[in-house]
Amino acid sequence: MLEISTDDRLPQKPIKTIEELCEKIKAYHPDAPLQFIIKAYQFSEKAHEGQLRRSGEPYISHPLNVAGILADLQLDLDTIATGLLHDTVEDTDATLEVIKKEFGETVSALVDGVTKIGLMNFRNSFDKQGENIRKMIVAMGKDVRVVLVKLADRLHNMRTLNHMPYEKQERIAQETLEIYCPLAGRIGISALKIELEDLCFKYSRPDKFYELKQMIEKTENETKRYIDEVRRAIGEVLTKSTIKKYKVYGRAKHLWSVYRKMTARNLTYDQIYDVLAFRITVSSVVECYEVLGYIHSIWKPIPGRFKDFIAMPKSNNYQSLHTTVIGPGGDRIEVQIRTEDMHLIAEKGIAAHWNYKERGKLDDTELQKTNWMRDLVSLNKSGSADEFLDHVKTNLMEHDIYVFTPKGDVQELPENATPVDLAYAIHTSLGNMSTGARVNGKMVPLKHKLINGDRVEIITSKTQTPSKDWLKFVVTNKAKSKIRQFVKEEQRRNSVAIGKDLVEKEFRKFGLGAAKYLKGPDFDNYMRESGITDVEELFARVGYGKFEPKHLIDNLSPDAIQKEVEKSEQPEAITFLEKVVKSAKAKLKKSNSLVIVDGMDDVLVHFAKCCGPIPGDAITGFISRGKGIIIHRADCRKVLEMDQMRRVDVSWTSKSAADGQERQVKLEVISQDVPGLLKLMSETFSVQGINIESAQIRTTRDKKAVCQFEIAVKDVAQLSLAILALQKIKGIINVQRVMG
Repeated sequence: MLEISTDDRLPQKPIKTIEELCEKIKAYHPDAPLQFIIKAYQFSEKAHEGQLRRSGEPYISHPLNVAGILADLQLDLDTIATGLLHDTVEDTDATLEVIKKEFGETVSALVDGVTKIGLMNFRNSFDKQGENIRKMIVAMGKDVRVVLVKLADRLHNMRTLNHMPYEKQERIAQETLEIYCPLAGRIGISALKIELEDLCFKYSRPDKFYELKQMIEKTENETKRYIDEVRRAIGEVLTKSTIKKYKVYGRAKHLWSVYRKMTARNLTYDQIYDVLAFRITVSSVVECYEVLGYIHSIWKPIPGRFKDFIAMPKSNNYQSLHTTVIGPGGDRIEVQIRTEDMHLIAEKGIAAHWNYKERGKLDDTELQKTNWMRDLVSLNKSGSADEFLDHVKTNLMEHDIYVFTPKGDVQELPENATPVDLAYAIHTSLGNMSTGARVNGKMVPLKHKLINGDRVEIITSKTQTPSKDWLKFVVTNKAKSKIRQFVKEEQRRNSVAIGKDLVEKEFRKFGLGAAKYLKGPDFDNYMRESGITDVEELFARVGYGKFEPKHLIDNLSPDAIQKEVEKSEQPEAITFLEKVVKSAKAKLKKSNSLVIVDGMDDVLVHFAKCCGPIPGDAITGFISRGKGIIIHRADCRKVLEMDQMRRVDVSWTSKSAADGQERQVKLEVISQDVPGLLKLMSETFSVQGINIESAQIRTTRDKKAVCQFEIAVKDVAQLSLAILALQKIKGIINVQRVMG
């Protein structure tokens, strides 16, 4: 049996009444409860009452035709109802709660998904950004029918694009070509993809479109005769074979396909020979290969132009045999051979699977060859549409998430990614300065795990630097690499500074100037023998504690060591610390140090991170190896754990209060969990001239909010004023300074 079709696109005639829509549905679902669809239509009509399209038609014509396209794809009633209702939440006073009450949770979720996609910003749809957006649409939808409704919505908008201004026509067409056409291809709806591509071609490059259209129309009669000739030749050979049931489709390739081939190969239309495509459908896979043999027996195949997508299906489940042969008159023609099931999936993609309930079981072998729809194989055990949906929930990228930036751009991140990962994905400097984030309008800590569809704003501070602790929760390689790089460079800078200070102090202890000895032939020889490349590396090794400064004195000025030994043998020998103090006092110069150690202010000091002392705190100091004197708050819990033999008396200098240098302090604020309180706290810090470096917020089971702020203050006086101001805010329960 031979059947011929010249076009396999969706019907393009607009529908004008709900009765026409119901007829479309009854054609493939005779027992459908159409009252549900009529109710959705009436709800949408009332919601859009008074609204007009640019064409002047009532707005209801748009959702009606979107539903009609979904009916042409033979989808279920929930999806068609969503087509009727898809704009109600975005463009009218209708709410999701009302839709859920009237039409059920499924329709409500579908409408919500379509609405979210409608709010996306496609301004950067090129390259990877465009692919991210396509993935984002799929990932956001959860239920693949969201994507089908959005594609139907875009198709009808493209069909009526002639009513839009020219500038918008071009922009919308380009956006559709970059976003929605590949999306239709991804889920395998070729009939919809082809029509979208031709409409995009028409509005984005109208001069080329009409020029090519005229060329094709001139040869239309000749093309029809050629198709008939090929049909007869295929019919003659297959009639003599054992294949009894087959169909032949013949048509010219769609305009965008021809134009893309012309531009890619730099050819004119007359130079394109394979503009005709023929499709043969049969009953089984075995017959596909049998037909291929018959085609190659009557026409010579072109080497390298055969593709077997049955043995190796495309990722969207597309299967077919493709071959290009030299047909009648020496013209190239492409022939595609597939089964009826393959043809249905090729034309309607994922939408085709709703028809299997009516048509019987799926073929295990075919379905197991697929990629992202592999789990659909379970449908052969149950024809339930609900069970099918459980399997087609979008797991294309099950280990990826897609989040929005404040500008509406989409970023692809691994599962469990945090705001820090997002910040580094955008720019290294943004990651380095991250102090917190707002996710969907709410403040969250940097270690907060993002999920699909989150809208994320990164909060930054110029004084912020990456913390080694970030490595405990970031997941992207870029974030880890940049944090490690910064920490390593920062540690080296600190070690160089510490090492330089220790070396200079070691030389001063012996009454020598380091600058005099750290140059010249003797120094260069010593460096080569020690395997050290330059002075900076020398300082770094000393700062890391890998090199003793005394070795320099031993090798560069041994006489100074001898003199020191002679002094130490005298009865009035003094302790090491006393020598440091005496030597420093003898050479005391003007210093910028905020701390005096045993009466002198020219000693290398570091402030402990565990307690974060600030001017005005009671403090104590401990001698450390390689880092000078470590300054702790006197009430720091670590003070009691340290070797008291290394303890020294320290005090703030008179200039510390007027220095103006800011240091980080942690505050814990416990409050009632009420809206607006965080804003009041932020404003309080701002009034006090205090910058919030970071904030971490959590709620307790008894509805309390616990906020931990890391703030930058000049001294205890400024901190005390801030605490007092916070305590005056209504709803604040307690404010206290906490250890690191």
